[in-house]
Amino acid sequence: MSEFLVSLLGERLVNSEKAEVDVQSLGAKLSLVGLFFGCSMNAPCKQFNGSLCEFYSRFKKASEHKDRLEVVFISSDQDLIHWQDFLQEMPWPALPFKDRHKKMKLWNKYKVTSIPSLVFVDATTGKVVCRNGLLVVRDDPKGLEFPWGPKPFAEVVAGPLLRNNRQTTDSSSLEGHYVGVYFSAHWCPPCRSLTRVLLESYQTVKESGQKFEIVFVSADRSEESFQQYFSEMPWLAVPYSDEARRSRLNRLYGIQGIPTLILLDAEGHMITRQGRVEVLNDPECRLFPWHPRPVLELSESNAVQLHEGPCLVLFVDAEEEGELEPAKELIQPIAEKLMVKYKAKEEEMPLLFFVAGEDDMSDSLRDYTNLPEAAPLLTILDMSARAKYVRDVEEITPAVVEQFVGDFLAEKLKPEPI
Repeated sequence: MSEFLVSLLGERLVNSEKAEVDVQSLGAKLSLVGLFFGCSMNAPCKQFNGSLCEFYSRFKKASEHKDRLEVVFISSDQDLIHWQDFLQEMPWPALPFKDRHKKMKLWNKYKVTSIPSLVFVDATTGKVVCRNGLLVVRDDPKGLEFPWGPKPFAEVVAGPLLRNNRQTTDSSSLEGHYVGVYFSAHWCPPCRSLTRVLLESYQTVKESGQKFEIVFVSADRSEESFQQYFSEMPWLAVPYSDEARRSRLNRLYGIQGIPTLILLDAEGHMITRQGRVEVLNDPECRLFPWHPRPVLELSESNAVQLHEGPCLVLFVDAEEEGELEPAKELIQPIAEKLMVKYKAKEEEMPLLFFVAGEDDMSDSLRDYTNLPEAAPLLTILDMSARAKYVRDVEEITPAVVEQFVGDFLAEKLKPEPI
């Protein structure tokens, strides 16, 4: 366990008294680490820190599992004094202020897109146990459900579901169906836009004969808003009054923002978290149920994924539809190989793969990241770290791409600032 934690966190942490903490001394019984991503200048982080301190103190005093849990603060602070002042409030250790490279690796590894964020990971493997620790702190204040591991969808969603005619059906009716778990709210303009598109996709899939159902999990701020929004939807919903079940579903899928559409197979296993992107990219639902593809063509609807972790983008000289296919075929075997490797490890892909032609989206991305106009151009963009890696060569071959990817994953490449 300690060897793995050293590789994950480094050899030394620091506590509120500015003393070094040896990672190997965190305890032989330790089985779960809560990675608290936050910033002293962020008001919600300050507020959550107070709640987490109460939760942590209560857990360490009263839980039979008190020796099995530790929290580590992963800061995005830019000011040392502010960071030190914030650390004074914490009874747990933190990653050293200067270790920004390690911090960014953790942000990317665990796909953190907003703060505050609390991700519980297995202390021996680093695998995510619970992505939405904020809801754990709120919903299980005494820590009785430790270690907060994932439960089957059928168990979490169990209970009556609503239709917009106020009739109910039991969640067991979802058995044998593909399921879209739709986290959305009426007050959110992007949610309302997606709902309009999703209505058409839902009908298209149903008319094709596929067994498909959607379950709406509301983030509305009142029963009235929920009822108004749900009246537009032909699918099922968790009752607004069942806040505990809505919260458990949010926790199960680590929802950090809305709209989010999770696609599940007939056994309740996740197909993709990117249902929103897939619905917008495939209005005719030809690729339903939208299994992850090794390589994507960059578009306005999937560009949001550039902010979810490092992405390889191959820019090519292509304007017409179909001209991107040779570029996709070039990098697809490398992407597929990586997908197989990380699926076997039950880990998320450390790198997404895109091809980009000549259009407004590509031009905007080049301008934003200050990339040369060359084509073909092989790049890896890490937006959260504001870093880019560029391989500008006359001919891009599979060997060049594989070497570039391997060197990036082995941290052999020197980043340039975005």
